Amino acid sequence: MIDIPDTEDEAPESVRGYKLGDRVFAVTGFLLVAGAAFFPWYVFFNQESFGIAPMGYSDTRDLPKIDGRAVVNVSPLAIPAEKDGLAKPSAFDPITTATVPESGDAANGDTSPALQAASQSFPGKPRYRLLHVANGRALIEDKSGMYLVRIGSVLPDNSRLATLEERDGNWVIITSNGEVIQR
Repeated sequence: MIDIPDTEDEAPESVRGYKLGDRVFAVTGFLLVAGAAFFPWYVFFNQESFGIAPMGYSDTRDLPKIDGRAVVNVSPLAIPAEKDGLAKPSAFDPITTATVPESGDAANGDTSPALQAASQSFPGKPRYRLLHVANGRALIEDKSGMYLVRIGSVLPDNSRLATLEERDGNWVIITSNGEVIQR
């Protein structure tokens, strides 16, 4: 049998270390449990510190008061080539910005293919229908949704609404392409 002493003074050093470690572990566990039990009450009584802050909106569209960038990046093609300190003027612009169709004689019916393609309407009939007309506006529907349009609005076939007319008791819309869409 092992003889266990009754007092700490008589216990060997290894046993005293275990008792001290157990006490530290027990006190730490108790403090953790007490903190976990107290924290919800702390949050409950201090809700303004833990709530979601509302977004602040304003009606002004002022720009922020910050300075612009000191360095501006420039395309190397925009910088003219210099030889002997003088820039050579050139009729050719190496920067592609857009394309312009070739000009043709529109009076003779001579137009470029690019101009003909730009004025060509989409193939087939318009894929929208007229639902209702009221107060100078029309409600139309296509496969992506319903739209409220008025004279001058762009329609789903990329034409514009020219007029709204009532013919034989039914409303029709006439597009800028000359198409008549009935209700």
